[in-house]
Amino acid sequence: MPVSRSTDPHGSVMYPLREDWLALQDEKVIDPGQPIIDPHHHLWDRAGTRYLLDELLDDTNTGHDIRSTVFIQCRSMYRADGPDELKCVGETEFVNGIAAMSASGNYGATRACEGIVSHADFRIGERVREVLEAQVVASERLVGIRYSTARHDDYVITPLVPPHRIMMDAKWREGFAELAPLDLTFDALVFHTQLAEVTDLARAFPDTTIILDHVGCVLGVGPLAGKRDEQLAPWRKSITELGKCQNVYVKLGGLTMPMFGFEFEKQPRPPSSEQLAQTWRPYIETCIDAFTPERAMFESNFPVDKVGCSYKVCWNAFKRLAEKYSADEKAWLFHKAASRAYSLTEIED
Repeated sequence: MPVSRSTDPHGSVMYPLREDWLALQDEKVIDPGQPIIDPHHHLWDRAGTRYLLDELLDDTNTGHDIRSTVFIQCRSMYRADGPDELKCVGETEFVNGIAAMSASGNYGATRACEGIVSHADFRIGERVREVLEAQVVASERLVGIRYSTARHDDYVITPLVPPHRIMMDAKWREGFAELAPLDLTFDALVFHTQLAEVTDLARAFPDTTIILDHVGCVLGVGPLAGKRDEQLAPWRKSITELGKCQNVYVKLGGLTMPMFGFEFEKQPRPPSSEQLAQTWRPYIETCIDAFTPERAMFESNFPVDKVGCSYKVCWNAFKRLAEKYSADEKAWLFHKAASRAYSLTEIED
């Protein structure tokens, strides 16, 4: 009997994964004893690609000491029926099942999906409390919500394009206000041109923990292609200002996504960790300086970032970037910041 394939209509395959191309660049794992929490990855089964527990473990079991992971919403396995605002609970139910499989210990020591960041539509205002409570019931592993607000007229990253300045909308903020009472975090997916809005949001809700995804997604495509140097100065200014908000963390990763414009995926061979570290350094070090290691965390963003490098090489690059930091600072960057932000099991170095 043929294997059933998903016809999931809620998301799109963003980039093709080329395992044969990735295999052209192999490296010895740097500092294999460094404990890691990977605070950002996805799971899906869509026409064209499947990234479930087996595929995740194929990546995490390549030599780095991955102790646990956090799943981040990607419109996966929504419910087929029921009220529209509650269909997103299906994603939490799906991931909770994956997490339970991992927690059995039958698949190794890594606690996959120890934390789950799901979705809720803040646009329905205070009525979103019902959705959030349903998400909490669906999994005790639920730690937060992501609502993508990434919006640029010349570049689309998600199937649903949000309105301009949605984070400033009173009704949306009415819904956002329901996070803190339930001890839920917020993952902010924005483009670098929207960072001032995140700062405004963080100041308006100082009791809500906000985690900025992918160093703020500095666009280097479309009309911004070839203008990276021009974008860095205003991005640095915005990141520095956002870093002053003590309720905000930053995720250090996502930089192989084509939106950054580095075009790693177009090279004859995948980049080495040295090349990645050199390219990423201005972004990573700026963020660490602005947020301090205690509010900065390395992330894989797999399988999305797998378009440009393997999991092993990705974490080697992070370890090269962390070389100048003390052992305590490395602990924050590789696991303690993620553990604190998402209330995960603490790791003993």
